Amino acid sequence: MHKKIFSVFVFLLIASISFVLAVQGESQGTGNDQIIGGDKDEYGCFVSAGYSWNGSEQKCVREWETSGSRYQNEQQAQTRLEVQDGMHIGEGGQMIKVQTRENNKIMLEVGGVSADCDCEMKQEKIQNKTKLYAGLSNGKNAEIKVMPDTASERALERLRLKVCSEENECQIELKEVGSGEKIKLAYELKTQRQSKVLGLFRARMQVQAQVDAETGEVIKVKKPWWAFLASEPAEE
Repeated sequence: MHKKIFSVFVFLLIASISFVLAVQGESQGTGNDQIIGGDKDEYGCFVSAGYSWNGSEQKCVREWETSGSRYQNEQQAQTRLEVQDGMHIGEGGQMIKVQTRENNKIMLEVGGVSADCDCEMKQEKIQNKTKLYAGLSNGKNAEIKVMPDTASERALERLRLKVCSEENECQIELKEVGSGEKIKLAYELKTQRQSKVLGLFRARMQVQAQVDAETGEVIKVKKPWWAFLASEPAEE
């Protein structure tokens, strides 16, 4: 009699342990992705009702915490389309004219100041505002936060000039500068200015300045080697 009771007790104990292990296996996953049916996202998590799983909830949460910014950037990139010609409203409320020119160059014009960009440009609509991006050779995208009119103003101020016009052969280009991880998008303004060498001889000096298209910072000023012999003329 005692042996039968003991046998029944052992059987019930084993059955209880097996049931507990089975429940834990279903909640934690088997390691073979056999818990929740459905498609997996790009991070290897099952997607169910807008939430992701991958064998254990904690693991999936950690994956989303570490890859969240990359996922957000990729989602944003999917909403960016090839820039369309026409008028756009910038984040600052300014009117931006976009026009495709020869050789697929993109012209941006704001406040009567324009700049050409030989780049792949995309747009992202947020309500009635437009963000513009340019692809760089290192695979990154640079947001064009500074418009040509602002970049021109800052470059001219640094070069001690008043205007950028055909008379002084002034040109503005939006281009990639730098190399490697230091590549960035910048406006490059080139122009001619009058100067006097040793205070005697008049000469035309080619000067240029680069303005970061994301920050508006003047990142480079270039003058000829003999510029130190030339006197600074009055502002033109």
